[in-house]
Amino acid sequence: VQLQACGGGLLQAAGSLRLSCAASGRTFSRHHMGWFRQAPGKEREFVAAITWYSSSTYYADSVKGRFTISRDNAKNTVYLQMNSLKPEDTAVYYCAVKSGSYSSSPELYGYWGQGTLVTVSS
Repeated sequence: VQLQACGGGLLQAAGSLRLSCAASGRTFSRHHMGWFRQAPGKEREFVAAITWYSSSTYYADSVKGRFTISRDNAKNTVYLQMNSLKPEDTAVYYCAVKSGSYSSSPELYGYWGQGTLVTVSS
């Protein structure tokens, strides 16, 4: 099972970026998919998640209104559209997959991608 995240980069504040995470090895149509991030010297934190059954979405307060998570089950892919980026959004972004009930706790996610770096300059 592999999760391949991509789309990170260096950009200026107020810019936009779209991250993608493609899953291979098995289908995750019945799993919740989430995005987390980890800034230097900080713990990994929840960014957004989307459930498999209703595509309900959940966001951290810090990104609400600026980020949008979506999924394409046919492509086994989850996306994170990031708008109005701020320097404090700078981090390595990870996608992850979870079975069972929804959670924002990274410890409960069983599969992780390798991360993609997003750097936002002021």
